[in-house]
Amino acid sequence: MKILHNVPLCVRTSFGTGGPAEVVVVVQDSSEVLDALQHATKPLWFLGSGANSLISDDGLNGTVIQLQTTEITQDGDVLIADGGVNWDDLVQKSIALKKWGLERTSGIPGSVSAAVVGNIAAYGQAVADTLAWVEVVDTNESMPEIKKMLAKDLGLEYRNSKFQTKKMQSLLIIRAAFKLQDKPEPLTYASAAKIADELKLNPNDLNQRRKIILEARKRIGSLLEGKNKSLKTAGSFFRNPMVSEEQAEKLMSFEERGINYEAIKKQNLAHGGSSKRVSAAHVLLAAGFKRGQSWGHVRLHPDHILKIENTGDASSQDIYDVAQEIIKTVKEDLGIDLKPEVRFLGHFE
Repeated sequence: MKILHNVPLCVRTSFGTGGPAEVVVVVQDSSEVLDALQHATKPLWFLGSGANSLISDDGLNGTVIQLQTTEITQDGDVLIADGGVNWDDLVQKSIALKKWGLERTSGIPGSVSAAVVGNIAAYGQAVADTLAWVEVVDTNESMPEIKKMLAKDLGLEYRNSKFQTKKMQSLLIIRAAFKLQDKPEPLTYASAAKIADELKLNPNDLNQRRKIILEARKRIGSLLEGKNKSLKTAGSFFRNPMVSEEQAEKLMSFEERGINYEAIKKQNLAHGGSSKRVSAAHVLLAAGFKRGQSWGHVRLHPDHILKIENTGDASSQDIYDVAQEIIKTVKEDLGIDLKPEVRFLGHFE
């Protein structure tokens, strides 16, 4: 465990922005969590890899708890990972063990804890599909202890969980267990299936399916390696919204990758269990936003319009302002409520 004071948070987040933390407690072993809480002053903030957080330029008072735990163990079909484990490291471990259930989330940045909180999903696969249980500690308790919670009690919905509610936001996820399987499920997501056909890769081979997913992410600028490694972004900034059937029909016309109508409908269904869960990218395009559109040092990625980037010296407030402009415009022009996936930590104007 490390206790650090007056720590710049800009170097600990993917946006490269944010003011200092009064105190950061870095937990490097799960056995240190309870002791770490004894050294913490409130308010408490939880930070994994910083891949999905926009932190105020004013910084954060109190204590930031940052998990950097790394253990992954196996119990039959169940993989148990520390909350601080890099999500893609867990995916690669599952593939090395020839277990299916996480492979379509290949290449997603962030920690295991953050993945559970956000119930991350990609190409028709979500954390909720395999999560069995988590171990948590309630940081509001005067004498906190580690408790196990079953997945069915976590309110796992599309890109959401009870950990995002006021009632459960004080719970810190220490470990998470995922029940995997030996056989694949069909790859029905249109854009990924199209790449499989193009590259003549077999989606029913576990290693080849990972290659398909990584290539799909690469083509939309979502794979943070190579030329994209220096990108300052949190990935998709907005959740795919639910709309009326009539709106869904209209929004499908903004598809730009040559995917046919029926395939888009199936893809929308894979987004979140409903054909009316439409792509937020289509929503932004319908509202008049453009790929590569810029506001000073803030930009919508040229290949992935949902990715808001800091291209230089943008502040957190700059990024926040652009996000609010997009939310307001979409509401006024289309009557659709866009919800951010990114967490806003601290004070914004």
